Amino acid sequence: MSDMITADLVDLDLAAETKEAAARSLAERMVTLGRVTDLDGFLADVAAREAQMPTGLDGGIGIPHCRSAHVSEPTLAFGRSARGIDFGAPDGPADLIFLIAAPAGADDAHLTILSALARRLMNEEFTTALRSATDASSAAALIRGEEPEETPAATAGPATAETASEARSETPSAVSSETPGTPKSAEKSAPKSAVPAPEEPPAPAAAGSTEPFRIVAVTSCPTGIAHTYMAAEALEQAGERAGVELTVEPQGSSGFNRLDPAVIAAADAVIFAHDVPVREKERFAGKPTVDVGVKAGINRPDELITEVRGKAARGEATAPAGHPTPVESAGEAGEGYGTKLRKWLMSGVSYMVPFVAAGGLLIALGFAIGGYTIDKAPSVAEHFVWTDHVSWAALLFQIGGLAFDFLVPVLAGYIAYGMADRPGLVPGFVGGMIASTIEAGFLGGLAAGLIAGGTVMAIQRVRVPAVLRGIMPVVIIPLLSSIAVGFLMFLVVGKPIAELQKALTDWLSGLSGANAIVLGVILGLMMCFDLGGPLNKVAYAFAVGGLADPNPGSLKVMAAVMAAGMVPPLAMALATTVRGKLFTRTERENGKAAWVLGASFITEGAIPFAAADPLRVIPSAMAGGAVTGALSMLFECTLRAPHGGAFVILLIGHPVLYVIAIAAGTAVSAGLVILLKGARRTGGPARSEEPIAAGDTEAAAPSGTKVPVAV
Repeated sequence: MSDMITADLVDLDLAAETKEAAARSLAERMVTLGRVTDLDGFLADVAAREAQMPTGLDGGIGIPHCRSAHVSEPTLAFGRSARGIDFGAPDGPADLIFLIAAPAGADDAHLTILSALARRLMNEEFTTALRSATDASSAAALIRGEEPEETPAATAGPATAETASEARSETPSAVSSETPGTPKSAEKSAPKSAVPAPEEPPAPAAAGSTEPFRIVAVTSCPTGIAHTYMAAEALEQAGERAGVELTVEPQGSSGFNRLDPAVIAAADAVIFAHDVPVREKERFAGKPTVDVGVKAGINRPDELITEVRGKAARGEATAPAGHPTPVESAGEAGEGYGTKLRKWLMSGVSYMVPFVAAGGLLIALGFAIGGYTIDKAPSVAEHFVWTDHVSWAALLFQIGGLAFDFLVPVLAGYIAYGMADRPGLVPGFVGGMIASTIEAGFLGGLAAGLIAGGTVMAIQRVRVPAVLRGIMPVVIIPLLSSIAVGFLMFLVVGKPIAELQKALTDWLSGLSGANAIVLGVILGLMMCFDLGGPLNKVAYAFAVGGLADPNPGSLKVMAAVMAAGMVPPLAMALATTVRGKLFTRTERENGKAAWVLGASFITEGAIPFAAADPLRVIPSAMAGGAVTGALSMLFECTLRAPHGGAFVILLIGHPVLYVIAIAAGTAVSAGLVILLKGARRTGGPARSEEPIAAGDTEAAAPSGTKVPVAV
């Protein structure tokens, strides 16, 4: 880190009260050194990353970070807050704040900084020294891993040394707010892994053996950065204390270096500390295993080592009945089944979307080239004329149709995968294919995926003889789960779901008048609420599911969904064009790209605007989406392609009215955004709280000023 942090990037008296103000204060130091080229653009990127997941860590630490096009070289800035700043950590505010900036695309540099820093933060001496540092040069040297230069206070006689000691004890950030004089690191920063291991003597590796007990571990977290490497470091330190040979495979966001198969084979036990599914988990099959969330790996590594050694001594190679499965353990602590269910469903939808995009656009091209009768063309495998455009249209249409045939099986298969990892794929795909066969459609795929994942999870709970453990993932689990899923889908739940699907299809076919308008409003609101998130994907999947067996109602739904999804980026593009002074320079640049993204039906093009100002942007987008969805339904517009935006306009029924519906919603959203941002400028907070537009001659807000980077 020698080139990444200097004394000029250290603020030991950070006066900011919010995470946004803290980020701005530290980022201004980067701007001064020429390492950040656009302050507001960089802060928008920091806010967007913070919106994905809080960057606060246990122990009074905040690590805001991002990759940004406005960063010229990898940089780390450090601030120490006397009062503490809330970065979303479960144990309270952070007093040690590290702002990490990496150039766009510099994944290696970004992850190198974060992983190295995360490991060092597990060292109590390191955090204590930072809380006791008396000058910026010493703090920068500590973070770089160098011996700090001796200061006069350090080389003076006893009286001077005593004075320095008193100064450290009086540093606000190093003192507990409850017990004056108690170092904060002793009560908050020290990880639980620093507590000595339980007094119970460790189990020997084998009777009469002098070989050390060997453990392999895997750590991972949703972002694959900080917690991943902190857990790895905590487990390695605990292994040293316990006298065991412990090797960790951190599965980070940029991939991972697989453990040597010989190391895994020689291991006596396995520890999984993860919040996302362990990749290539079958490598560890048949060994005593402890499976917990990543924070347990950070907070109680000694207990995990003791627990897994006990399992090895008792010969337990699988989790006992009632113990959470790996999937149940995944996610944040206290996460309920409602949240997990949403993640499982989104897993299936996210894998299905590429099939939708490819297949749908191929079908659309087939219609555009060959006309609406192209679906009656004979198979191109039997009849194809190289010089006939109709044959080429039929080729495109039939390839797209085959891609569409995968929609329900892929949806079901990857819902099961999200629940039970790779063992869920076979029964999930089998169940999804059954749903297609019995015409249970999209709803049948959802049910098949959940049934398949649940069945595999139940089988994984059963204790089996050691001789069968090696073939469980590849033979026994696929066999038993496929039988169970097939029975339930064919004979129990499949037919009722198929009837429900038929009723829903008939209802869509008969939509007219007020009912259709209300549905258009609801779909428009869903498409614009989270701009590509779960609600957006649910509405989109609902529309796409109707295209598998198209009818007038389902084609209207598809048209309304695509029209509403185009509104948010188009509205932001229009607003930045009409009233550019209300937006930052970066937002105006994003607005130019938003024209293309909106026209292409990429709703995510509005995310940078929503991340910076969600309370004004999101309600405005929803209002415009509702208007567009309602008008599209009122005009009875139809659409046979599931994607494409303006590029499939020729496949839309009533195209002129369709464009009017989109234009109306775009105008409503843009007008509301301009109105709300204008009201803030004229009657709201002070000028210092506004984004700095290009060409403004006013200085950036001073350190500590509240600037709404993200509301």
